[in-house]
Amino acid sequence: MTTETPVASISELVDYVRAGEKPVERFRVGTEHEKIGLRQEDLGSVPYEGERGIGAVLEKVAREDDWVPVFEGENLIALEKDGASITLEPGGQLELSGAPLRTIFETCAEFNRHLDLIRRVSEPLGLVWLSLGCNPLHEVAKIPRMPKARYRIMREYLPTRGDLSLHMMHLSATVQANLDYSSEADMVEKMRAAMGLTPVVSAIFANSGLSGGKPSGFVSQRIHFWRHTDPDRCGLLPFVFEPGFGYARYVEWAVDVPMFFVVRDGSYLPARGMTFRQFLETGFEGHRATLADFDRHLTTLFPEVRLKQVVEVRGADAVPCHLTCALPALWKGILYDAEALSAAWELVEDWSFEERDAALGEVSRKGLAAEVPGGPVLPLAREVVSIAFGGLRRIAHPGESRDDERGFLEPLFEQLETEKSPGQVILDRWEGEWGGSFDRLIDYARY
Repeated sequence: MTTETPVASISELVDYVRAGEKPVERFRVGTEHEKIGLRQEDLGSVPYEGERGIGAVLEKVAREDDWVPVFEGENLIALEKDGASITLEPGGQLELSGAPLRTIFETCAEFNRHLDLIRRVSEPLGLVWLSLGCNPLHEVAKIPRMPKARYRIMREYLPTRGDLSLHMMHLSATVQANLDYSSEADMVEKMRAAMGLTPVVSAIFANSGLSGGKPSGFVSQRIHFWRHTDPDRCGLLPFVFEPGFGYARYVEWAVDVPMFFVVRDGSYLPARGMTFRQFLETGFEGHRATLADFDRHLTTLFPEVRLKQVVEVRGADAVPCHLTCALPALWKGILYDAEALSAAWELVEDWSFEERDAALGEVSRKGLAAEVPGGPVLPLAREVVSIAFGGLRRIAHPGESRDDERGFLEPLFEQLETEKSPGQVILDRWEGEWGGSFDRLIDYARY
């Protein structure tokens, strides 16, 4: 069966997710990170069009580093190379979806090569890229819209479900990690632990306290946006923590989430709220559902931890370089070592779902100063990083030039010593030594 073969049953979709299983020796980590662009001379937003637009950046990257261009109509919207891609996000954010790699050394090298390339291409154009979870300067109405059909459909649909959905699309930026699973039971353990730990890890990486040119009242404005986007497809998923969770339960949830679109012959057909289950049962405008349709639908679901043929952990703001590589290292240390996975889950196992959701809301407002069930989040954050540290020691790759990947967590220990999330550090400087200077902010936050 190919991905273009029509499917007729839920069980085929379950089998598709099951096909993501890999033996432990083939486990990899993929890292995705987004960045926000501004014109350096006036700090204006960057449009797609023009000699200094996002399209021009993509064209220069393709020429200089042999990336394969991907077009939608006449518009260059993505680049692909060696299992990685550079994609265009709704508000002009650029995302590197890194290749699945064996070590965090490789991941960090990939990230640094990418940043070097983007800087080399962007500086002659007078563009600067920011390591922040939210555009700090501009209101959503001022952000140029990128010419991708899927985003046009999302812009029409999502505001009917959440009043900050357009803010999420056009202002936010994140860093994410994709990790493998070996079996259904392994997937369940990883999904539960990752989703349970989301408030804690989100506090560590909270980095979006400025929005619209002023303090927003949040340490992670990005989280706040997501909590007001679409309750059908976003947030924490209660059933992940319930007995009987597995592939089938996730698929049953996914097929009942309204679709954005159906793609045929390169054209995006608005689905007008049809669920994937309805698509499967009755078709759509003469088209039958395929595995490719289902895979595409899975990419339009945005829970804090997402299941595709990997476990995708989504709860962190975009952060400076020294913290970006720490995110996949943290999750690798927790999710790829059985002892660490068990210990980390025990920290949050007893929380109710209502407590988990409330904790995430508190973290969005206060970062590492938040209170969570049992007390302050800061000691929990320190424990989580320590657990990951031990996990990385136990799964160290023999024969590597360095013993293991624990060094990538050192920036997190240093961050936690300040007792402040990265976004709180910025807020303190903004209201203190920077005196509300955008230039000081940009100098600090630029990649």
